Amino acid sequence: MSGPLIAFDRVSQIYAARDGSPVWALRDVSLTVEAGEFVCLIGPSGCGKSTLIHLLAGFLAPTSGDVRFRGRPLGGPGPERGVVFQEYALFAWMTARQNVEFGLRMQRVSAPIRRRRALEALERVGLRHAADRYPHELSGGMRQRVAVARALVVEPEVVLMDEPFAAVDAMTRTTLQEDLLRLWRETGVSVLFVTHNIDEAVFLAQRVVVMGAGPGVIREDLTVDLPYPRDRGSADFGREYARIAAALARGSQKAGGTDGGTDGERRAA
Repeated sequence: MSGPLIAFDRVSQIYAARDGSPVWALRDVSLTVEAGEFVCLIGPSGCGKSTLIHLLAGFLAPTSGDVRFRGRPLGGPGPERGVVFQEYALFAWMTARQNVEFGLRMQRVSAPIRRRRALEALERVGLRHAADRYPHELSGGMRQRVAVARALVVEPEVVLMDEPFAAVDAMTRTTLQEDLLRLWRETGVSVLFVTHNIDEAVFLAQRVVVMGAGPGVIREDLTVDLPYPRDRGSADFGREYARIAAALARGSQKAGGTDGGTDGERRAA
């Protein structure tokens, strides 16, 4: 394949406010993601991080600009793009295994193969023993592992993750982060990951894309030049944390200045 796996080319997204005035969620955003790359999007609320995820998932069409996957424009959702949301989004009336099988069922995969692949996916996230449990019988961390297994079982080329660990406690979050890095290395899948957490971004990502609001734009695109596994207590980790924190602060200053959009856009963000 020539060119990046994912390309946003001068993408803008406009919504209508309640009074009918336009709200710029994104303005002229360009971003590429290579095959096998782990990229985090970070920025304040209202900067368009989740909008980028929804555009790439195929849930939205851009107001202007192009979103391309393997050089082709998107026509809607597809199995090559798995999605994991902050909310667990599991079907309450299905077991963990049945939830993981759902995407395979939509692809008309036969029942025996669905079952085998779902159990393999649950094994990969450490939940084969919970295959026959319902979501209400699982902890928050276990539910999110099921959601990750459901995204991976269809063998996507990229997993889109919208603050997937924000709703769990700190210890569970750390475990899920470590599990995600292991799965990323094992599968070679690309990951586009939304977070508000600088520590999380430094721990996970090869690149951290810093966004600003009012309207949503990319302020800086930073490479995290640290080997895996990463030590949160190291001086190098601390330096990367400070570098991203400074980039976020610069982005906030720009958003408050003349390049941050109109007063109406800043209020809307």
